[in-house]
Amino acid sequence: MDATKRPMSLPPDFANYAETHKLFDMFKFLQEQLLIKKPVNPLEFLSNMLKWECNEVLRVLIIGPPASGKSTMAKMISDRLNLVYLSMEKLVNDANILEADFTHADGKTEYPEKLLLKLLLDQVDGSLTDSRLKGWVSEGVLKTKSSVLQLQHRGIYPSHCILLEAPDTVLQERAVGKRVDPRNGNIYHKTFDWPANSEIQRHLEIVPGCSKSEMVKRLLEFHHNKEELVNCFVPITKKLNADQPKADIFSQALSFLSTSPRSMAPHNPRVILLGAIGSGRKTQAAMLAEKYQLINISCSQLIKEAIERNTKQGLLVTTYIERGIKIPDIMVLNILKERLTCLDCMTCGWVLHGYPQNLEQAEFLEKAGLFPTRVFFLDVPLDTILERITEQRTDPQTGLQHHLHFNPPVTAEAKRRLRINPKHNIDVVKEKVADYRAYEEELSNFYHKTGVHINANQDYHTVFEIVQALLISPVPKKF
Repeated sequence: MDATKRPMSLPPDFANYAETHKLFDMFKFLQEQLLIKKPVNPLEFLSNMLKWECNEVLRVLIIGPPASGKSTMAKMISDRLNLVYLSMEKLVNDANILEADFTHADGKTEYPEKLLLKLLLDQVDGSLTDSRLKGWVSEGVLKTKSSVLQLQHRGIYPSHCILLEAPDTVLQERAVGKRVDPRNGNIYHKTFDWPANSEIQRHLEIVPGCSKSEMVKRLLEFHHNKEELVNCFVPITKKLNADQPKADIFSQALSFLSTSPRSMAPHNPRVILLGAIGSGRKTQAAMLAEKYQLINISCSQLIKEAIERNTKQGLLVTTYIERGIKIPDIMVLNILKERLTCLDCMTCGWVLHGYPQNLEQAEFLEKAGLFPTRVFFLDVPLDTILERITEQRTDPQTGLQHHLHFNPPVTAEAKRRLRINPKHNIDVVKEKVADYRAYEEELSNFYHKTGVHINANQDYHTVFEIVQALLISPVPKKF
């Protein structure tokens, strides 16, 4: 493209449409299914896939030793998130398999691993099954590495894996008091979770396999397979301490399930950094731009450039500045829109700071089709802001910037030359902070889907690590 000509501009509708309908994620999903299933007729296969829901659903696997609370946690997650609950008992009952066919002379019932795996595959790999459409949570079915590998060979992989851990002594104590209601499979405990309903109490039975000797055997078997099993799911596993109230475990599990692993589908970040003066917006914007090749957009700098280039918008803005009148929001938006729709911003993504400053400006951006994919609120207390800003000084002879506390001048002569910027006066800074705080809540409510508050009252490298960790991960779901 000829650099002397006006930069190419693209409508923001293209990127918004792809983002809204998750086109790149859909292409990634279809490509994965093609490579996994290897259909004879790829076009017909893709046509059928598009008729189904291509949206990613939760696929939760819960691993843990016996008596760690896997069944209880799986049922709670299933009820809360409307997922299909898949346990060994449920798979067998749904398949109408007779328990007597697999009961040994000693009264123990054991189902072959191949049978359980086949039943699970029938549930999660069917075309229009509830598990495929709603998502699923499974426990007690996958017990060895070989069964996991067979599942992966069919292209089935959980989105989240929860590993429940507790000391063996605690688990043995739990097992002794476990009781089950045979009518619905609900688990109770004589000490920790005894039902108040006397009708339920009459129907409770001792859970098979929970004697001390049987628990020792089951724990040894779990520990033997644990490492190989967990290693299959390292990137998606969250370890939770099972030796705490189930409400706390459930809360931690929901928090984990609200996050999604980083998608490998291509996307262009569109980031807005909001914060009071001295919160580190410029610093974080520069670091993001350098690390991810984003276009660094400063609203105030864009206005200055428009004035220097004597553009149409720049000439209009100059008249307001000369009269000391606030620049109308529509003029600022026009300058921003012209820059944010340039080819480099549309293809590389952008990070914007200094705008919007209030709800009206945020609504202007949205009406213009300029939707951010992430909004970061950099939260810093007033005392820290005053320390950062009011102690800044400039050496008029060298032009160097100094801070009386963090970066003082080396010589006494240089210190005598230092001058303070009138904009860094304590009263001016307090007024600017108050202006930001007046609109912070309404901006936070407006960007509640993509906005995240970050504690920026720490080292800027630490803040950047938090920002980029949130940037590369999908926005957490809200259950």
